[in-house]
Amino acid sequence: MSHDPTVNAGDIARLAGVGRAAVSNWRRRHDDFPQPVGGTANQPLFSLPQIESWLRRYGKSYQVSLGDRVWQRLKAAGDLRLGELVAQAGILLTDRHTPTGGRPDGQPSGQPGGQPGGQHDGSRDGQLSGQPSRRLEGRLDGRLDGRLDGRLDGRLDGELAGLVTELAEQHEPLTAYEFLCERYLEAHSRQLSVTRDDVAELMVRLVRAEGGTLLDPACGVGTLLLALDRAPRPGGEAPRRPAKVLGQELSETSAAITAARLRLRGLDAEIAAGDAMRADAFPGLRADAVVCDPPFNERAWGYEELTGDPRWEYGLPPRGEPELAWVQHCLTHVKPGGSVAILMPPAAASRKAGRRIRANLLRAGALRGVVALPGADLWLLRRPKPGERPPSEVLILDAAGDLELVEPAWRAYLEDRSDQTVRIIDLLADEVDMTPARHQRHDDVGKAFAEVRDRFLAASAAPPDLKVLEQPLDQPAITLGDLIKEGLVTMVQAPAKMVADGGDVPVLTADDVLSGSPPSGSAATQQGLVTLRPGDVVASYSSVRVIADGGAVLGPHLTLYRVDGRRLDPDFLAGYLRAAGGRATTGSSRFDVRRTRLPRLPLKEQKAYGEAFRQLAVLEDAIRETSTLGHTLIRLGLDGLADGHLHPADGLTP
Repeated sequence: MSHDPTVNAGDIARLAGVGRAAVSNWRRRHDDFPQPVGGTANQPLFSLPQIESWLRRYGKSYQVSLGDRVWQRLKAAGDLRLGELVAQAGILLTDRHTPTGGRPDGQPSGQPGGQPGGQHDGSRDGQLSGQPSRRLEGRLDGRLDGRLDGRLDGRLDGELAGLVTELAEQHEPLTAYEFLCERYLEAHSRQLSVTRDDVAELMVRLVRAEGGTLLDPACGVGTLLLALDRAPRPGGEAPRRPAKVLGQELSETSAAITAARLRLRGLDAEIAAGDAMRADAFPGLRADAVVCDPPFNERAWGYEELTGDPRWEYGLPPRGEPELAWVQHCLTHVKPGGSVAILMPPAAASRKAGRRIRANLLRAGALRGVVALPGADLWLLRRPKPGERPPSEVLILDAAGDLELVEPAWRAYLEDRSDQTVRIIDLLADEVDMTPARHQRHDDVGKAFAEVRDRFLAASAAPPDLKVLEQPLDQPAITLGDLIKEGLVTMVQAPAKMVADGGDVPVLTADDVLSGSPPSGSAATQQGLVTLRPGDVVASYSSVRVIADGGAVLGPHLTLYRVDGRRLDPDFLAGYLRAAGGRATTGSSRFDVRRTRLPRLPLKEQKAYGEAFRQLAVLEDAIRETSTLGHTLIRLGLDGLADGHLHPADGLTP
């Protein structure tokens, strides 16, 4: 196998500014396209130098940024060491940079420290020490030798260490490291389970750990703890950080990555590497709040070794109920009156094996809410205070279709004014089945059905009135590339290593462009952000939109086409970009997007075409919305007819 840096088809498409389909087409059409040097039949890897040589030979423009160079050098070590190298890069950056970008020794952040040639002695804030759990502390006054159980030696070779340092100097340490982490998560998306950002932000808001101590005993690569900086308080106020952040993770590599990500954000964090079930890194600790997304259905969780463990205050978890072990582990580590938010598999709310523990949690007043989310349930718990009277009701809510329902419902429950509760005595008298769908209020079914039906009927749109011609028009044409050269179009992209992981600046994402929804991302203020204006044409790999309202900034992986409105209609341009394959940043499988051809027309005729294209875009959005609403309408109709709350309108008397 080649020792050159390698790239996959997605990397090649990114470098050349084309789509994956274009890369596949090159492989089919050109016999001299480089052969794979590794990977699998479905995920081949190619030598980066060979790809660069081939692209130059065929005159195809490409750009290998410094970030891509660093990433390809990391990947060259192979998948088995990739995570370790990403962790080592974090150790290097946190050793050389304070959270504000300066050096602990007072030198400017742009001056590499350490030994000549970019070598790194492995020391940094916090350390991994002790057995069997090793701690990584995010404080400025500690050390981390970078050695994880003898396998992560904390050293990058001189060339790679120099590249990582240069990347940090060019884009700031946090931005540089988040870029590497993003690529790492993308490359190992099947091996690494990452909590959805919106769910993570919701969880940290619900537990309210501001100014206290927050623990995540299964922190992975830090997704829940990183949400601290992205979860605005009610009213849009900036989030207030906990005074201390703690975490434990089975994977030593992931623990090191988490420690680096938190440290670069300036958080006072302590991360332990080890098995939280068998080797609790924080015995006796009582945090103000706990958040957790534990591994689901992990049968080898330590049932035999932990039978008499004092954590099982509410009952010994059955062998097949590891998530109930995690629930009790979390409750053990929270102060009386403190909160726990933990994700659970939906079946955990109803499985017979866990019935006794669920009942005990309810009787004690520890389990306060079960909320259905997309793909999982969120259990909300509170450690009872001594002598405290347990509540008589528990919140049970189905929010799988709308996460915004959760916080108002939880506040209403805490203020004893919720209408989404179920009496605990009724649950205990039955199977202690807390499945949210089972407890949905019947009157809500009828109301929801009527509301969704009205929205479904209102979502329709008509296609444009287009004249059918016997023969296609033969019109003089111009390419997008020529329009750019003539100054009618300016092509702009977001900063190369933009990090959209929280902040005060609204960001238009690729998903927003695809769905036609308002900006849903956010970012911190940074150099090079591109503010959108009304009339801008924004394109992702699969969709094109004309911006109606400005103010947000352009997100990662998007391209902006800003037109001279005196000579070119934006809807006209957007329509032809979509017609060229819907890949405005990539072109179709046969040509670069700059080769997209548009007819040369006066502005008045352009606007007529633009209006027709705009109506088609509206129709597409309406079809997407009615499809979603239709599925919801069907589900509500089935439920309402089956439980007797809905009735056929004609022919029968209720």
